[in-house]
Amino acid sequence: MSAPSRPFDAWVLPSWMDVPERTRTTESGDVRHPAPDAEWIGALAAGLAKRGAGGLGAGGLEAGTTGDTTERVRALGTVGARFLDPDDPLRHEALALLPATSGLSESMAREVLDGMARDWLPDRLERLLSEEFGDPSPLDRMVGRGGREVMAVAPRLAVQLVAGSVPGVGATALVRSLLLGAPTLLKPGLGDVVLTVLFARALRAASPGLADLLAVVYWPGGEEEVERAALRPAEVVVSYGSDAAVASVRTRAPITARFVGYHHREGLGVVGAGALTSESAARKTAGEVARAAGLFDQRGCVSTRVVYVEDVGSAVTPSGFASLLADALGELEAELPAGALDRLERSAVHQLRGTAEMLSSGWGDDAEDRPMLRHGGAAPWSVFYDPYRALETSCVGRVVVVRPFRTLDELVERVRPSGPHLQTVGVTGLGDRLKKVAEALGRIGVSRVAPFAAVPFPEPWWHHDGRGPLADLVRWVDLERGEGGIDG
Repeated sequence: MSAPSRPFDAWVLPSWMDVPERTRTTESGDVRHPAPDAEWIGALAAGLAKRGAGGLGAGGLEAGTTGDTTERVRALGTVGARFLDPDDPLRHEALALLPATSGLSESMAREVLDGMARDWLPDRLERLLSEEFGDPSPLDRMVGRGGREVMAVAPRLAVQLVAGSVPGVGATALVRSLLLGAPTLLKPGLGDVVLTVLFARALRAASPGLADLLAVVYWPGGEEEVERAALRPAEVVVSYGSDAAVASVRTRAPITARFVGYHHREGLGVVGAGALTSESAARKTAGEVARAAGLFDQRGCVSTRVVYVEDVGSAVTPSGFASLLADALGELEAELPAGALDRLERSAVHQLRGTAEMLSSGWGDDAEDRPMLRHGGAAPWSVFYDPYRALETSCVGRVVVVRPFRTLDELVERVRPSGPHLQTVGVTGLGDRLKKVAEALGRIGVSRVAPFAAVPFPEPWWHHDGRGPLADLVRWVDLERGEGGIDG
């Protein structure tokens, strides 16, 4: 697929809002975006908040109304299905634009789109609502529950600031808040403008009323006055990104707003002895680990970066598994090539390889457990067998460190310092010890333990960073009545 011939416009506005007079084009020339000032973005946020301030409940998706939950599922699910339809122009446009704007290869872009868009289908959205609320009717009206009546109220304005490392996260974020009927102002990351904007554009055809409660606007980071004006009317502020980025947004969020922060997270893997009983079993596992590390080019918070391999005299040793993993990453490169790294990312991978080569040198051929490095040369994948925990890495580009462990207690203690930043742990070969391991990892901070094959794409109803992704957004209202049914 060829690159777009003109910049992609990174905004979608409600019908009642004009585009700012000034726009800019990114340095790469791939994306054009508004150059908003604080007054313009403040008017946009205030206009959205006004439409969410009550009196616009169920009763059909007229202009400016949210409709009921069933209607919102239908509208959002209709758009989601278009991204999976091989004959739909929306899917074709997404696949044509994603490589240039996200840095993913064409085949990887297709894999990511398919994995993300599955979660935007009606049945998945219905299951998400069911998992979060049981009966979702409190989203539409007061209902009896536990001797009282309750209602779950969507925020009058949700402002979502999304990182751009993984395409599709912005679209998922807007789906979450619009599913509840919350007016939403969403700033996507630069690498995630395409799917977020295309979803918002397509929503106009599926539901003009719901589309009028959504604004998607990209602007560069660091524009604090613009961001402060955008946040001022928010009832909920959601921020994705590095620890520093999330902390910065938190300082500008209004004291009256609920703040939901998705800070930096990482994934790791645990390969138990049960997956190492033969070379064929270990090779199959290595393929699953390679995909868990390689999808998203290791840019996702779920991406596997460090793999702990049980060392109890199995048919395949931890160092042998590291070699199999290197083979698997080489095969993955042929199937799903990695995208291009930027200059700083290439430099980080180069430096890590240099450090790993130095750590691997000076060992005799008969050394029992020596460090080992294998990498893809021009391809960015690298595997370092690190038995002495000598290497620290935060590189993207399919860089995996393999370390041995002998007991589960040892494993937990080794990863404990990283607990607050651990999210997903891929597992295999633990047998009846799995539950015990999951409980121990959960207590130190891990929020998801899953088979390696499931690591890249969590279910929509997963407890994102340990919390309900929809429950975090709503505010509950209780109606209590006096004895005998008389209002108290």
